[in-house]
Amino acid sequence: MVENLLADDPQYFLVEVKIRPTNNIKVYLDGDNGISIERCITYNRQLYKLIESSGIFPADDFSLEVSSPGLDEPLKLLRQYHKNTGRKVEVLMKDGVKTEGVLKQVTDSGIIVEETRGKNKKKEIIEHDFPFDSIKSTKIQIVF
Repeated sequence: MVENLLADDPQYFLVEVKIRPTNNIKVYLDGDNGISIERCITYNRQLYKLIESSGIFPADDFSLEVSSPGLDEPLKLLRQYHKNTGRKVEVLMKDGVKTEGVLKQVTDSGIIVEETRGKNKKKEIIEHDFPFDSIKSTKIQIVF
């Protein structure tokens, strides 16, 4: 249902759908240039009507939330990685090693992150090549 709603506007894409046993449905959407609250509200209303008319939940016993994933959520799709190229990220590897740096490049098989160690004359820049199958999670880091 969600993908059919998004078909008319290819700049937006589905990240994830979570359905809890209490029939609470959470739909996470994103866009190549982000997604506004107004757009989420529009999709929420359209999707609510579709779910209601489908009869999936007896007596319309469900709740629906449509939002963007938020900065605390890890990146899940290749498209999200591309969108966030140039931003500071924290990469947690499956072996537990964490690396912070700038997401420099994204390929179909992995990412390149540029880490800066030290300051001034002792400044050292290290490029890490992380294959996707070794990454546990990647989160955007907020820089103030």
